[in-house]
Amino acid sequence: MQAFWMIIASLLFTLMGVCIKFAATAFTSAELIFYRGLIGAILMWGFARIEGVSLRTRMLPMHAWRSVIGVVALGMWFYAIAYLPLATANSLNYMSSIWIAVFVVAGTLLTWTPQSGRPLAQATLILSVLAGFAGVVLLLQPELSSDQLFAGVIGFLSSIAAALAYLQVAALSKAGEPESRTVFYFALGCVVGGAVWMAMTGVSPWSWRQSVWLLPIGMLAALGQWCMTRAYGDTGGAHGSATLVVANLQYSGILFSAAFGYLLFDDRITLMGWSGIALIIASGIVSTIIRIRSFAGSPGEER
Repeated sequence: MQAFWMIIASLLFTLMGVCIKFAATAFTSAELIFYRGLIGAILMWGFARIEGVSLRTRMLPMHAWRSVIGVVALGMWFYAIAYLPLATANSLNYMSSIWIAVFVVAGTLLTWTPQSGRPLAQATLILSVLAGFAGVVLLLQPELSSDQLFAGVIGFLSSIAAALAYLQVAALSKAGEPESRTVFYFALGCVVGGAVWMAMTGVSPWSWRQSVWLLPIGMLAALGQWCMTRAYGDTGGAHGSATLVVANLQYSGILFSAAFGYLLFDDRITLMGWSGIALIIASGIVSTIIRIRSFAGSPGEER
């Protein structure tokens, strides 16, 4: 069942991206972050009550730092979704798996000694990162016009910020914070971060037609995260082939994005662009394997 839950999670996150793309015609990234957080916080409060999880925490500084990084990552990703083909924006964001592996292995290398007996995974990781960069070049060069290049760079940077946010989530998980509590405080951070950003940039004129997309953005984000939690939970904490399959099924989201982008937004991806996506997926899979083998007990990535 864990594979089923991961595929459903990927579908829900893709649908969230579709709603963001529609809503972005009337609302800024700051406003989308605010409403995503507001709706998500209400839903996660309900989930926590159902699960019997207290929302009181002694780790507010860690949650605050995770929220700062996460809001930055989310804002950049939303901006990329608004201005790029859906599959392109999501492919760039999925580069986060590569950066997570880079950061995890880099941390391992800092504590490595010849006496430790642990092998160095540098060669595989370096090849994976180079393949990912090649994929980005292939994806961006044919797919983006000159006015979209900035959005492409922002989408790429969102993957680095998302990876940093993931490491903070992993630290919270290691410290014993339940995932529902972590997701709740991130949603709360989105409300605060979005409100501060809106105070600086202003609020868009209200559009009832486009506002219908705000509710599903928050709902799909919360449900997608819940399904992802179920997917990893059903592995029973294992870190073998079952966990690897579940983790790598998240890339089905790129295929969902391509399908919805073609059907709803008339997005067209060239053969070279598809080659780039394939390289990003392949390097992401390798990086996920490195991450799971190097970082036992790692939680699922959030979107």
